[in-house]
Amino acid sequence: MIIDPNGIGPAGRDTSLAAPLAQARAYARASRAPATRLAYRRDWAAFTAWCHDRDQGALPADPRLVALFLAHEAARGLRPSSIGRRLAAIAFAHRQAGCVPPQAQPQAGVLAEVIAGIRRQAGTAPRRKQAADDRVLQAMLAAVPATNLKAIRDRALLAFGMAGAFRRSELAGLRCDQLDRTPEGMTVRFGATKTDPEGRGVCIAIPEGRRIRPVALLEAWLEAVGITDGAVFRDVVRGQASAGPISDRTVARVVQRAARAAGYDPARFGGHSLRAGFLTSGARAGASLFRLKDVSRHRSTDVLAAYVREAGLFTDHAGDNFL
Repeated sequence: MIIDPNGIGPAGRDTSLAAPLAQARAYARASRAPATRLAYRRDWAAFTAWCHDRDQGALPADPRLVALFLAHEAARGLRPSSIGRRLAAIAFAHRQAGCVPPQAQPQAGVLAEVIAGIRRQAGTAPRRKQAADDRVLQAMLAAVPATNLKAIRDRALLAFGMAGAFRRSELAGLRCDQLDRTPEGMTVRFGATKTDPEGRGVCIAIPEGRRIRPVALLEAWLEAVGITDGAVFRDVVRGQASAGPISDRTVARVVQRAARAAGYDPARFGGHSLRAGFLTSGARAGASLFRLKDVSRHRSTDVLAAYVREAGLFTDHAGDNFL
């Protein structure tokens, strides 16, 4: 979206439009989640750097040039989903600058063919990170004893992150004012999210639990650092907690570090492993799609159905009685 007061007419050059213009631009920026805007900035930086190295202009970009860039990214191992986001970021930058996105230019057919080829060659099955289900998570917690402040934080992040089926950006951005203690456990209230971009809000419940005990581990962390407001999960440097929140990349690093400590291959785990772990464990325990959706907040049940199917692959198997 490009907002230019000079395109409005004579009144557009009036300084009285300065404040409304600033507000309109702020609302335009808010149309995408902070995590999406950050990813777009990184994607756009990657594209402009690639163009600079080859003495090519990035804005406006010829669709054939974008096709070459995406082919280069695919060749170095980027997943189709990441390549799709790269293209979305390039289009977004063009719209912000008032330029026609590459996908809408006359030579866009070449770009579409390259993208289709990348997806076809990669296959249609997504490569998911391994789920940190209840069994894996308990092994991780056992391998990360609460011997220092960072370990106390990591244990809380692992347990609470899995129990709430959090996206890693949600976990990194979690604030104390979203939490409410109840006799049964804790509730978490969300504002604008990936599946609720207009911020109507949704509330999920985190039970006390008897095995993983996510609420107790979170409270141990909050008490250890004396946090009562602001970010819940913070960086720990030299035994001291910072004032600001962790990054979503820190979530992935915590999961991978715990996986390594528990004897798993850390490369198979990532920030999404906690969310996938809840869905896998819930499906295995017989939870319905709708009860899983209550916690995961997916817009559609299609993704959840895949977790339920995979969790039940060996349940009532057709070969049980003869293999």
